[in-house]
Amino acid sequence: QVQLVESGGGSVQAGGSLRLSCVVSGSIYSRKCIGWFRQAPGKEREGVAAIYTGGDSTYYADSVRGRFTISQDNAKNTVYLQMNSLKPEDTAMYYCAARFLSCGARWYAVADFGYWGQGTQVTVSS
Repeated sequence: QVQLVESGGGSVQAGGSLRLSCVVSGSIYSRKCIGWFRQAPGKEREGVAAIYTGGDSTYYADSVRGRFTISQDNAKNTVYLQMNSLKPEDTAMYYCAARFLSCGARWYAVADFGYWGQGTQVTVSS
């Protein structure tokens, strides 16, 4: 079993920044793909970024590339999502998720992730 706990969400104005954290426990931290996903009201859940814990390969959605940065602290079993230059369209519930595979081309595939956190709300006002 894998447990994931997100934190760091909040309300900011457009152009602001937030850093989300995802603490991973219950299993060996290494050799997993950890992804950040988001879901806005009335929309499907979508992949935002992912990182392979066995290395440093990172993946980003085009909509956040250059603004968001995913990173990890292996000593703390924690994955971060630094979000800069936030836009109102970034408003969503953000989830971290894990799977026992490398990330690869399908890093954004919601159905491929079997373990999910409870989510943290990010609200960006204009």
